[in-house]
Amino acid sequence: MYSANTKRYETMKYNRSGNSGLKLPALSLGLWHNFGTNASMENMVDMCCTAFDCGITMFDLANNYGPEPGSAETNFGKIINGELKAYRDEILVATKAGYTMWDGPYGDWGSRKYLLSSLDQSLKRMKLDYVDIFYHHRMDPETPLEETMLALDSAVKSGKALYAGLSRYTVPELKEAVQILKDLKCPFVIHQTRYSIFDRTIEENGVKKATKELGSGMICFSPLAQGLLTDKYLKGIPEDSRIATDGRFLKKDALTVERLEQIQGLNRLAKERGQSLAQMALAWVLKDSDITSVIIGASKAGQITENVKMLDNMQFSQEELGIIDAISK
Repeated sequence: MYSANTKRYETMKYNRSGNSGLKLPALSLGLWHNFGTNASMENMVDMCCTAFDCGITMFDLANNYGPEPGSAETNFGKIINGELKAYRDEILVATKAGYTMWDGPYGDWGSRKYLLSSLDQSLKRMKLDYVDIFYHHRMDPETPLEETMLALDSAVKSGKALYAGLSRYTVPELKEAVQILKDLKCPFVIHQTRYSIFDRTIEENGVKKATKELGSGMICFSPLAQGLLTDKYLKGIPEDSRIATDGRFLKKDALTVERLEQIQGLNRLAKERGQSLAQMALAWVLKDSDITSVIIGASKAGQITENVKMLDNMQFSQEELGIIDAISK
């Protein structure tokens, strides 16, 4: 019988999500990879329990996470109703809908039909009465934005979700969506987007600034650039790495000579700071108050405990920030 670490809240940092009353852990666990039908249940349990023991209370899912689509929710449902059942009120469960989940015109994008049906399916897979955050996963260019926001509002007011979230919206879309949700008095608390030392798009397109101005929290995925911001590739491509085993999201041609030189330079700086490259990269994303949480992925529990150690050194000097900019840009 699992019993959580009694000191789990002593070291984790918790940040308020925008202007809301909800606090998120600085690190959240993402179940995008390594929680599908091809994964070991024993390892999945170990990762989730290790994360919770470290004070990670946020578990980030989506309807289509797998493989197969839906399997990550099914597997997490076994854990949240098993080892973690006694701690449900201490845990934030987030899921999303917006990418293709089933065949036909009602299994994708942002219609009311799709979003509310998908949430019902997610709850059934996880055997939960509600999720804490329900996101629209991506903007739908064809469905009226008001319809999508009304669907999120219905999800919250039905009690099937406690808060609404948005993912990967542009500045104009985000501003319009948030205004609709405010008019509906729907508790919108978080915007999810990609952000890392190697991907600063949200700084360049104004999304980071706009999210803060709108009073929303921001949670970032891919803070380690799919593993490039680790020491994993400094000695070649490991057989069990994402590049070697799954070329959909990280291709071999991403590891150019120039990119490898950047990784080596950043790794040297991390060592000078007494950190691993991954720890420094996570700390960099969280270096200011604009970012509420970063989503980490893992293939084994040890990676989670190592990543959590970044909390011991989250401060950067202006010189260090200048070096990181010079190397990465």
